[in-house]
Amino acid sequence: MASSSLLPELEDVVQNGTPERRAATLARITSLFLDGAPRFSDAHVALFDDVILYLIEEIESQAVAELARRLAPVDNAPAGVVRRLANDDDIAIAGPILEQSRLDEPDLKFIAETKSQAHLLALSARKTLSERISDIIVNRGDRDVSRKMAANPGARLSNQAFATLVTRAHDDDMLAEKIGSRADIPPRLFRELLLRATDVVRQRLLATARPETQAEIRRVLDRVSADIGAKAGVGAEAKPRNYTAALEKARALHAQGQLAEAELASAATARRYEDMIATLSVLCDVPVEVVDRLLAGERPDPVLILGRCNGFAWDTVRAIVVACAGAKGPPTQAIETARENFEKLTGATAQRVVRFWQLRPGA
Repeated sequence: MASSSLLPELEDVVQNGTPERRAATLARITSLFLDGAPRFSDAHVALFDDVILYLIEEIESQAVAELARRLAPVDNAPAGVVRRLANDDDIAIAGPILEQSRLDEPDLKFIAETKSQAHLLALSARKTLSERISDIIVNRGDRDVSRKMAANPGARLSNQAFATLVTRAHDDDMLAEKIGSRADIPPRLFRELLLRATDVVRQRLLATARPETQAEIRRVLDRVSADIGAKAGVGAEAKPRNYTAALEKARALHAQGQLAEAELASAATARRYEDMIATLSVLCDVPVEVVDRLLAGERPDPVLILGRCNGFAWDTVRAIVVACAGAKGPPTQAIETARENFEKLTGATAQRVVRFWQLRPGA
């Protein structure tokens, strides 16, 4: 009955009212609902559902977006209104509802299957997501959605969803770090993630992991280190480098206070590999065999870490990266990517990783 008595007034507002009057009416009705929401019965909520649904059909999008923002955190918000707002193509309207409001599984499934990446990103922020919905979001989602899903502990991920995210993490360090930090990642996929991750990601995971996870990371890192040594030709068929003379020279200069970044840059530019490795070892206080093995890998990350930890200039780091790449040198794009990663790397993170190398000669 109450809804019938309100309809003529609402009809007058919709048909004859100015945009300002329509928005003001919606705001007053919304405030009336919010003021009494904790005490309203289902019948009262249904009344507001009818009235608000009627009003928003002829209301400006900005006012509807404000309605969505106000109703989103309310547990007993009118279900019809919530469903209508959640399905809106305008993410300013749908976003708050998708992130916070109570929605049935079929509604979530429909939105996840049909709406935009912005809608998927909003869904990815929900406190809880079932495996069924998570699978759809991960399968359809772009890079930002993948990262959001990986960082959401309330999103239950199936083995297939984990596998998809691990595959995408091969060229996305941020995603690799987020997915590797999840306690529920299957062990097999965790090992695959570590094997393919950059050294920076591995060491960040090691620094933040729980003790039991750290042990698993170290086991995998030992395996990675052995693989790098094998790829570099360390063994019976390869002649190991002899750093004795270069180390003696570097240590003597260091004792005299004459060993500095300039000597390192000169050795790298001239491709004097033994001098370069020995100078790095002494300047960074990392065992020479560790530096040798780290720089024998395919990625430039260890050079970036050592350089950032010791405050080297990019030109020096670049010269080392080029020297490690061999006669042909690295592709231009690889150099640019290394420069970007070097600029992003923080000194604190680099220092934690170098301390690990200093304490573990077999790292």
